Amino acid sequence: MKLLLLFAVTLSAQPTLHVKTPMAPPAWALLERDLLKYNSLAVEEFAKKFMDGRGYLLHTPRWGTLDGPDDAIETYWNWTLLHALGGSDSVLQHFKRGQEGHWNQYNELRTKLTTLAANGAYSKEFITQSDWFHTGEGMRAFLLQGLSEPNNELYRQRMKRFAAMYIGEDPEAPNYDKEKKILRSMWTGSKGPMLRKATTYDWVGDPVPGTFHLLHNPAGRGKMLDLEANYKKMLSHCDEYLDSSGDNFLNLASTILGLNAYALTGEEKYRQWALDYMGAWKQRAAENGGMIPSAIGLDGKPGGEHKGQWWKGTYGWNFTIFDGELGQIAHRNYFTDGTWPGFGNALLLSGDQSYVDTLRRQMDNIYAQKKVENGRTLLPQMYGDPRGYKFDGPPQWYHFTNKLHTDRLAEIYFWSMNRKDLERVPIATSFDVSVGRGGYSEQDRTAPWLGYLEGKIPDFPEKALQSDIGRVRQRVEMIRNDSTTADSRLADYLLDLNPATTNALTNLTMGGYFSSGRIWVLHSRFRYFDPMMRRAGLPEDVGALVEKLGADAATLTLVNTNQIEPREVVVQAGGYGEHRFDGVTIAGKTTAFQGAVMTVRLEPGAGARLEFQMTRYANKPTFAFPWDRGWYPAK
Repeated sequence: MKLLLLFAVTLSAQPTLHVKTPMAPPAWALLERDLLKYNSLAVEEFAKKFMDGRGYLLHTPRWGTLDGPDDAIETYWNWTLLHALGGSDSVLQHFKRGQEGHWNQYNELRTKLTTLAANGAYSKEFITQSDWFHTGEGMRAFLLQGLSEPNNELYRQRMKRFAAMYIGEDPEAPNYDKEKKILRSMWTGSKGPMLRKATTYDWVGDPVPGTFHLLHNPAGRGKMLDLEANYKKMLSHCDEYLDSSGDNFLNLASTILGLNAYALTGEEKYRQWALDYMGAWKQRAAENGGMIPSAIGLDGKPGGEHKGQWWKGTYGWNFTIFDGELGQIAHRNYFTDGTWPGFGNALLLSGDQSYVDTLRRQMDNIYAQKKVENGRTLLPQMYGDPRGYKFDGPPQWYHFTNKLHTDRLAEIYFWSMNRKDLERVPIATSFDVSVGRGGYSEQDRTAPWLGYLEGKIPDFPEKALQSDIGRVRQRVEMIRNDSTTADSRLADYLLDLNPATTNALTNLTMGGYFSSGRIWVLHSRFRYFDPMMRRAGLPEDVGALVEKLGADAATLTLVNTNQIEPREVVVQAGGYGEHRFDGVTIAGKTTAFQGAVMTVRLEPGAGARLEFQMTRYANKPTFAFPWDRGWYPAK
């Protein structure tokens, strides 16, 4: 095997691996290149049909959490990720045009029944007030823009401005209590915390005339409904969503603002705020028998606004309500949706596995209550008074279902790489394209991907990539055949028409994982940069396949599918350089080195299997490109 490992004589002492051994282009590599190409072309089709020249999304804007501003901008949720994977520059430009257009479009909004958007939905380009279940949804693509544009000064200033609203630096947005280490309300934003009871109008907004596919309604896409005629039912959807004051476990997701601001600037204050805030929550969970409270009072104590009932709060452990729109009881405990992002952010910022321990103990508490009925494992989804949120009787576990939280268990495993954590995660032994629905109709293939990593489904890469190419084709067909008009679309209508398909690429090229839940950070083992084009993502013609992941090792195959021209790729340990390479083994020969990045030069048609020795979470996270790192520190 013709391989040469050279160490460049630079300040960073980053190694260069020279690969000369021919490798016939594997099917997976050609499929990756096709998927990147067709994803990029499909985004062009979407943008051409559903965006105007101003970057406005062609729909009927309104305020509301059911179909409001967060859903509109969430349409582009993975476009920045696609670019960071290696999608075309046009994908990033379309997102930026859409983001700027979105802010302008929704700042034209005026509501009468709620003050939250009386003068527009945004102030200083940040939502006026909302909960982090929805605020985070609306920021997904923006939060990952730093992967591609760490040197964009406007992006840097915006992220610092947004973080200032949560770390106590913006007097117009006093969301954070530094002494109590709490966010003061479930509703936070550029206008500060909501310290009153929310109203149903805050949640639903004003009615607008017209007939729409009300996708939150049981009719879905199947029937056009008059919004004004259904407005009373929409209000009744949120009749019990009124408690706002005090901290809520959904707020833990806000720490991504600290993570991102730190990754852009290296300023310790952002990191320290996130860790102080998450540290307080970690302690509260420990003192509460491992149960993560859903409500913290303004006094900083669990359940403080609810007579000590830590299981209360909107979307909390006891949030069993009557949904008047659906006409039935609904159980909406969203205990994972802020806590998993928050504790994952703390892990990235600190490398401290005790944050993962907190999540594991929470799951242990739930699994300790499991029942087996007719061969099915059932877990309680709720805790509190089984009669519902309005009642204050003795708490107990209730509402047992077959939802086993396998996506969140998978995240625990990927963060810990503890084989014991893998025991509760399903591992498939065959590929089934129909199993599992991830975010916005991408398949959640965690079980077969784990099966592949465990050596049980060797053809998973080809099948997953073929399936995703098929999805792109289907979405483009849907785009071309869609005959709706802007005046019949609400914000959420276009979510399922977004053609960008990134799950398989994230899994296979980076060893990265996005569950169907609300994780807005790239947790991955590798990331790539094009040193010639000076941009993020796999360079043209390069394929990458992560074959194995271990606690201190990972196996990666790189190949140049171009038979005429060489290619260079910079390989980074971790999505944010948070990991460290300790050496690499090729064809049985090990070369020791330490660093977060290395360059691989692939001669025409050349490829190699690289077995990396790694220390995970050895470095502090950064967005900085490898060639721009000056402040980049180790832990």
